[in-house]
Amino acid sequence: MHFPPGPRTLIPGRYLRELQYRPLAFLTRLAREYGDAAHFRVGGRHLYFFAHPDLVREVLITRNPSFIKGLALQRTKVVLGEGLLTSEGELHKRQRRLAQPAFHHQRIHQYGEQMVEKALQARDRWREGEEVDVAHEMMRLTLAVVAKTLFDADVDDEADEIGAALTELMSMFPLLLHPLAMVVLRMPFMPQTRRFRAAMARLDRTIYAIIEEHRRGGVDRGDLLSMLLLATDVEGDGGRMSDRQLRDESMTIFLAGHETTANALAWTWYLLARNPDVERELHRELDTVLGGRTPTPDDYVRLPYTEMVLAESMRVFPPAWGIGRFAAEDVTIGEWPVPKDALVLVSQWVTHRDARFWPAPERFDPLRFTPEAKASRPKTAYFPFGGGGRVCIGEGFAWMEGVLLLAAIAQRWRFERGPDVEPAAFITLRPGGAMRMRVRARASGATGS
Repeated sequence: MHFPPGPRTLIPGRYLRELQYRPLAFLTRLAREYGDAAHFRVGGRHLYFFAHPDLVREVLITRNPSFIKGLALQRTKVVLGEGLLTSEGELHKRQRRLAQPAFHHQRIHQYGEQMVEKALQARDRWREGEEVDVAHEMMRLTLAVVAKTLFDADVDDEADEIGAALTELMSMFPLLLHPLAMVVLRMPFMPQTRRFRAAMARLDRTIYAIIEEHRRGGVDRGDLLSMLLLATDVEGDGGRMSDRQLRDESMTIFLAGHETTANALAWTWYLLARNPDVERELHRELDTVLGGRTPTPDDYVRLPYTEMVLAESMRVFPPAWGIGRFAAEDVTIGEWPVPKDALVLVSQWVTHRDARFWPAPERFDPLRFTPEAKASRPKTAYFPFGGGGRVCIGEGFAWMEGVLLLAAIAQRWRFERGPDVEPAAFITLRPGGAMRMRVRARASGATGS
């Protein structure tokens, strides 16, 4: 078989350890040394890494039916079950049909007011000169947004406990990639297993309590969970979701729905603090468009520069940094034949920083996302939400949430530059430590009401 170029080693498990503990550096090196396509082996399995947008498009869109979810997401089934992020085939299609109405444009617009309300509550907690962990604050905020908008629940009192449980699960990502991960997690005497089970129990307690409260009420509360409880699959078997399916979908949306947006916002504040010219332009747009009033869902389309700031932040620090797919059959990507059961990798981290499509890729420049600039490059040079039939169902929700939260907070506060923080590639791209920054009142501009 004709393989792309790639690294070779006599050291057993070397590339597995690279993917477990240094994936960003490893994938970047593959693209730098071997170009748009690379091949290597882990054990007896073929692994392919495709970096060019055209090849990314084939994996995620054109040839998508030839692939199933990769190893990392398959292993996260121990947390998410058979939710939208992990399920395959007809089950995935059925669950997506049932959940899709909750993410219709009109519904998302309705959620916008609650998003802003939670942002106002968060900004009222802070004080001039206070030092905060911005990443932690964004986790609390987006957790509150998802709980209220999609589950009509308030979890503010539980936010720290839920955040700690989620952090524990995220820290286990390298273990989930190990061939013996499932064996370790079945050993009750292992410290990792005890921590894992405690974190899972804490999250399940919240999810099942929310589901039970909805069941007792028995009415449509206008949120996602009500829709899932009442939804009937009219295009399929006419059935409704089982209790287990409700749990899995709720857990998936509860966790994935706030984790990625929190990371995107945290990195946005981090970049704004290091790029005062961009920050000033953001403030100028907010002051001009909002004129001192609180943002509303209708303002989303009136804040193009704010959206470009968020888009550029997700280019530099993509919340989802890589995607893996197993070949379900023999398939050809570009000129390269890929055998069944091979693992194929694409990476937002790498493709978003390709200088052929992003000149001076380390520079933070929101003007890369003007309509003209976007039209000048391949569409899949930028894919923060994936692509094709598995594109994130909550993409529209995330864009509105990110823009409205950014606008509401930046009206009143800016975050003063703190120590540098390196990214940590877990399931998402988290800050690799506390993101300590001081809260500073805006030098000019209204604060909103």
